[in-house]
Parts: sequence; C-alpha cells; structure tokens
Amino acid sequence: MSTRTTASRRLAVATAAVLVLGLGATACGSDGGKSSGSASSAATTGATSGADGSGAVPKAKGGITVFAAASLKETFTELGKKFEAANPGTKVTFNFGGSSALATSINSGAPADVFAAASPATMKTVTDAGGASGQPTTFVRNTLTIAVPKGNPKHIAGLKDLTGSGVKVALCAKEVPCGAAALTALKAADLNLTPVTLEQDVKGALTKVELGEVDASLVYRTDVQSDAAKIDGVDFPEAAKAVNDYPIAALAKAPNKDGAAAFVAYVRSPEAKQVLTAAGFQAP
Repeated sequence: MSTRTTASRRLAVATAAVLVLGLGATACGSDGGKSSGSASSAATTGATSGADGSGAVPKAKGGITVFAAASLKETFTELGKKFEAANPGTKVTFNFGGSSALATSINSGAPADVFAAASPATMKTVTDAGGASGQPTTFVRNTLTIAVPKGNPKHIAGLKDLTGSGVKVALCAKEVPCGAAALTALKAADLNLTPVTLEQDVKGALTKVELGEVDASLVYRTDVQSDAAKIDGVDFPEAAKAVNDYPIAALAKAPNKDGAAAFVAYVRSPEAKQVLTAAGFQAP
C-alpha cells in the first residue's frame, strides 16, 4: 500500500471521529437543554404554588368574633358554619343583640373582629369613634312588617288597626334600628301609637307575639319569615318609607385582622347573598 493511500485512510478516520464527537456533543447539549427547561418549569411552578405545592392561597385561621344585629341571627349562624367549612381551623363566634347595645360595647373596648349593624346610624357611632377598619359596606336591606299570631285573630290589616281599642302592640325601643324604623313608618302614616312594651331588639318584640303577650309587633320581614310556623306577617305600604340598610365592617382593634377581613369578604360574596336573599333580605 502506498504512503499516499495510508495517509488518506488516516485522514478519513480522523474526520469520522470528529463528526461522531460533534454529534454526541450536540445530542448532549440538546438533552441538557431539555433538563434545563424542566428545571426552569419546576422552579416557576414552585414560585407560584403554596408552601405545600398545591397552589392554594392561604385562608383565614383562628377565632373570629362577630357582633351582629339580632335580625341576622338565623342567616349569620348558617353563614358562620359555611365559612368554617371553607376555612378549616377557623371558629366563628357570634354575639347577637340590639345594634345600639353592640355598638356601645364595641366603643367600650369589647373584643370583636367584625360588626354588622341594622342601620347606618348605628354603625356611624362606631366609625365616629374610630372603631372601624376602612369604610363600612352595605350588604343587605330589610323591611318592616306587622307580626301577628297565626290566623291573625285581631284581623289586623295595616298600621291604623294597631291603634284600635284593646290592641296591644310591642315595638323596639327608639334607640334600636327596628324601633327607629317603626317610628318612621308611623310618622309616614300620620299615626300615634302607644306600645305596651318597648324591647331592646327585634327578637324581643317578636317573642312577645309568640307568647301571646301582645296582639302585634313591628318587626322585620325576615324575622316573620324565619318564624313562619308561629307567626303571620301583614305588609303595609308605609314600610317602603322605612327600609333599613345593613352595613358591615372589620374593626380597627380586631384581634384577628385577617380573619375579620376574610369574613367580611365572605358576607359580601355571591354564595352569602343567596343565603341572605332566600331569608327575605333585599340586595342593596
């Protein structure tokens, strides 16, 4: 074999080796690019996920104390259970009562996270004292009706019938939103009414009818609806002059600020609004 032939063969072998090495390097580079891309994707996923990698947003935790108007008892009790189910680790505790008494307690330093009042005027006593965190929001409205025993034995058809001889009527005290609304409705009807009792919240006025201690009381439509097995309701046109807005606010000194904000947001959610409107409340 000639020297020229041998040299040619060696050059061909060397060239082939270079080509093989080049292809191997390209292949490794390609695989490396894929691995790098996967790592980058995993890093991005990790950055947007929760601590457990589930992508869940942290929810409310701990105890949440809610001061709420007595007329919200049934609906808020239901909403509290739904909120706890959606936020494991939370416990919602309610204090239901007359809005004015609750506002006084809050302004006196009672520990609470959320306040839901039955009138803007009552909420204003808290906001004026610097007790609210942010601006209160109206989440529902409520209308008065006349509560009477089942069957309406006194045949009450409107406000004027409440002034009849021998008709005993219970009203809320004027300081309570339901009492203020009742006075507004009576003024619209140009009527004077002397009740046999003044109650500190709407549930107290309703109970007087349940027990047969009075023939009628002015309460919210929602209260009659929730007690329909024992009470009938009589609507009257002047009620349109005395519709109450219900504001809600997280409190400035809330022990659980995150929980307070979460509960207020839930009350304003579509799910909560369905519960409230089904109970007879009106959308604001």
